[in-house]
Amino acid sequence: MRLPLPLKGRGGCIRFLGVRDREHGIEGDHKAMQQNGVHELRLVVTTEDYDRALHFYRDVLGLKERAAFASAGGHVTILEAGRATLELTDSAHAEFIDKVEVGRRVAGHVRVAFEVDDSTASTRALEAAGATVLAEPTRTPWNSLNARLQGPAGLQLTLFTELVK
Repeated sequence: MRLPLPLKGRGGCIRFLGVRDREHGIEGDHKAMQQNGVHELRLVVTTEDYDRALHFYRDVLGLKERAAFASAGGHVTILEAGRATLELTDSAHAEFIDKVEVGRRVAGHVRVAFEVDDSTASTRALEAAGATVLAEPTRTPWNSLNARLQGPAGLQLTLFTELVK
């Protein structure tokens, strides 16, 4: 039996590199990544209705515009969405999340979650701007109020508000 190898993570946290990691070719020496680091997670979404998506995410949801660029016949706008995390889940847990938030399996491969101050008010605003509400705000076992919507550009959205414990 091979024991997990301890790795010191950010903030002094210890992460154990396990047998499964080694099987996927992940080794204990992450010095190159730690030196170079990842500074931003940027989700790039291609949409057929750029103006509608820009209005929805910038003007209604309230994401701040960082930059905008144009090319011959094309546009891109980079919107600030606060801090970013990458949440990886397996199919079984994704199904559990869907059942809690919606009552059935509905999400595809990617779902975008936004932490908002008031998930109920945000759900109403996005619905008025054309989003389809898949599930009204629901209290989850992890103590947040989550709503599920289908937004422009084919994105399924979770709006969540962390509840005071």
